[in-house]
Amino acid sequence: MRTAFAAALFAALLLIGGCGKRDGPQFQATDITGADFARTLELTGHDGKPRTLADFQGKVVVVFFGFVHCPDVCPTTLARFAAVMKALGPDAERVQVLLVTVDPARDTTDVLAKYVTAFNPTFLGLTGDAAAIERTAKEFRVIYQKQAGQTPDTYTVDHSSGVYVFDPNGRVRLFVSGAQDAAVLEHDIRLLLSGT
Repeated sequence: MRTAFAAALFAALLLIGGCGKRDGPQFQATDITGADFARTLELTGHDGKPRTLADFQGKVVVVFFGFVHCPDVCPTTLARFAAVMKALGPDAERVQVLLVTVDPARDTTDVLAKYVTAFNPTFLGLTGDAAAIERTAKEFRVIYQKQAGQTPDTYTVDHSSGVYVFDPNGRVRLFVSGAQDAAVLEHDIRLLLSGT
């Protein structure tokens, strides 16, 4: 009788232990696998080459929207990406970070090249005409709006600060909020690199 009770109790504990566990990867960022947005982009790299997501097939791709004259969020985010790349060691060769500008008037290819590569030489800035940026932002559900400064050249641009992460097959998998730290990105990128 005690053996039967012990076996039943053990089985119940196993079931309870399994509650709340999900099949699949345990990402720390928001899993958006299967989302019907953030599927395409067609812009120009700071190297002058036309770029699409397909160009980075086989790599984990991290996409962030921002601009060079951003006083806080953008440099902080790029510094976080640089820390992640350093922590990944040799695996960083299988990761591509992309900054899509929301200020194409000022962020020329030369300006973007100097800015993004100051954080990491492999980072790539993307730009295009106003229509291409608007189209891309809409596809990624990114909001941005120009805010006047004291002079016509000192304006700023308010923008969404989230990060999108694609797996090596080119599928959008994760949304990382601006509040999440480098450890979250590193953890989830490692999962994606492992084929999760």
